[in-house]
This record gives sequence, C-alpha cells and structure tokens, in this order.
Amino acid sequence: MAEMALKLDLPGFRFHPTEEELLDFYLKNIVFGKKMRLDVIGYLNIYRHDPWDLPGLSNVGEREWYFFVPRDRKHGSGGRPNRTTQNGFWKATGSDRKIVSLSDPKRMIGLRKTLVFYKGRAPRGNKTDWVMNEYRLPEYSCPLPKDIVLCKIYRKATSLKVLEQRAAMEEEMKTIHASPSSSPPPSSLDTMSFCSQLEDPVPPILMPAQNLVFKKEIEDNNNIRYEKPNEIKRPSLHLPMGKDMLPELQVPSKLSMEWNQDPIWSLNSPWIQNFAHYADILNF
Repeated sequence: MAEMALKLDLPGFRFHPTEEELLDFYLKNIVFGKKMRLDVIGYLNIYRHDPWDLPGLSNVGEREWYFFVPRDRKHGSGGRPNRTTQNGFWKATGSDRKIVSLSDPKRMIGLRKTLVFYKGRAPRGNKTDWVMNEYRLPEYSCPLPKDIVLCKIYRKATSLKVLEQRAAMEEEMKTIHASPSSSPPPSSLDTMSFCSQLEDPVPPILMPAQNLVFKKEIEDNNNIRYEKPNEIKRPSLHLPMGKDMLPELQVPSKLSMEWNQDPIWSLNSPWIQNFAHYADILNF
C-alpha cells in the first residue's frame, strides 16, 4: 500500500484507461478473482452515497472517479439493479452500447450503460450534471463468478455561460432570502410606460364616400328642366314655405341712390368723370 501511495503521489501521474483496458483487464481480473498488485480502483457500493461525495472516496482521479460496484438487484439475480440513493436515483439513458476489442473488432468484450443522477424520488426528480458509465462483462452460456460492475463517475461539462447564469441566480436567491420583508421587484407590466399607447397614431375612421348626385340642365325653348341620374336616389330635404314660417324678403325694384351722389364720387378724377357719364345713362 505504501508503494501504491508513493506512485500515485508522483507529479504528472494521471489515470486515464481506455474502455478496453477497463473491461479486459481491471474488471475481468476482479470478476474472476485475480489479484492485482495495486488497488488503483477501489471497491465501494456507490449507491449508499450521493455522487458529490464520491470524489473523496475514490483512490485516484481528478475529473473522473472509478469504482468496483456490486450489483444489488431488487428481485433476485434476474431482476433490475437497485440504483437508488438516499437523496436521489440514477436513471439510465438510451440502450446499452457494445464495446469491442480494438485489435479484434469482431470480439465483444463488454457493455456500457450511461446513467444520469436525479435528485428526489422516481419517477419525479431534478436532473443534475452527474453522469455515470457502468461497464459490465458480457454473460455467455454460464453466469459470471461475481456480479460486479465497474463504474466511472464524472460531471458533465458545463459551459461558462451556464455557470454564470447559475451564479447570478444564486446571488439573487441569497438577496431575496436576506431581506424577506422587502417588497418584490416590480414586474415588467408594472414598469411599463403607457405613454406609448397615447403616442400611437389613432387610426383614421374610414367613412363611406357619399355618392354625389349631379343634376343635368337641359335648355329647351327657354325652359330649364332638371334630370336626375337613375343610379342612386336619396330623399330630398323639404323646407316649410308658408308665410308664417319664413319672413318675406323685400327687394327694391329700382336702385334709388344716384351713383354720382355718393361722396366718394365727388373726387375730381378723369376716370371718375368718364364713369359718371355711363352712370347717368344707366339711371336714365
């Protein structure tokens, strides 16, 4: 154990095995009871712990953590494994993927199942960014000596934008919980200015164009008669013509004022004198 700890603490040491190495070497040796000199991958029932506690329980790993896990089935050896933890559950996504040997693509060396951790209880729960790849050996005609799988735990890569949004939401929640008596921030409807509604131009009221009725004058033997077109006929306005309703309009028959008696005509001007001559002829 001292030799293993010394080698794992060496600067620059990383544990990044391939899928073929995980199945054909590490898991196969554990299932068939072959001992290894170094216990790089620990043996742990990960379903008794939440995923965020697993990095501290792993023998090695910085972003990926590996464990040998016994399969705890619900109903005997043929039932579905129990993947429920204290605060959530692991849910499988998609179907199992076959893993083949790189040297011999026709030989299948194992299967991989991808699972995502959810907080809460099934079937409801909140999805997290914790992911698990479960590797198991293929079962042929005879069952395996030990029902053990190899699990790789890691967190799904999160973009910087999502991390900034999470940090902003956490700060906002802290501010709300710190001042519970403060009034909530106004909504967009409260802060909306209604002046824009007044500034909007009022749509013009479209009135139907009135149909104009023109009269046609026809002069025939000094008699004038009016003819209306036949397209549209509208009721005419009749005014009362009685003597009691309208006063009689008095029009003088002859202009009594002499044009040349007006003071303005007394001005001595050649133009006025010439015009006065024609005025006398009119008054004749």
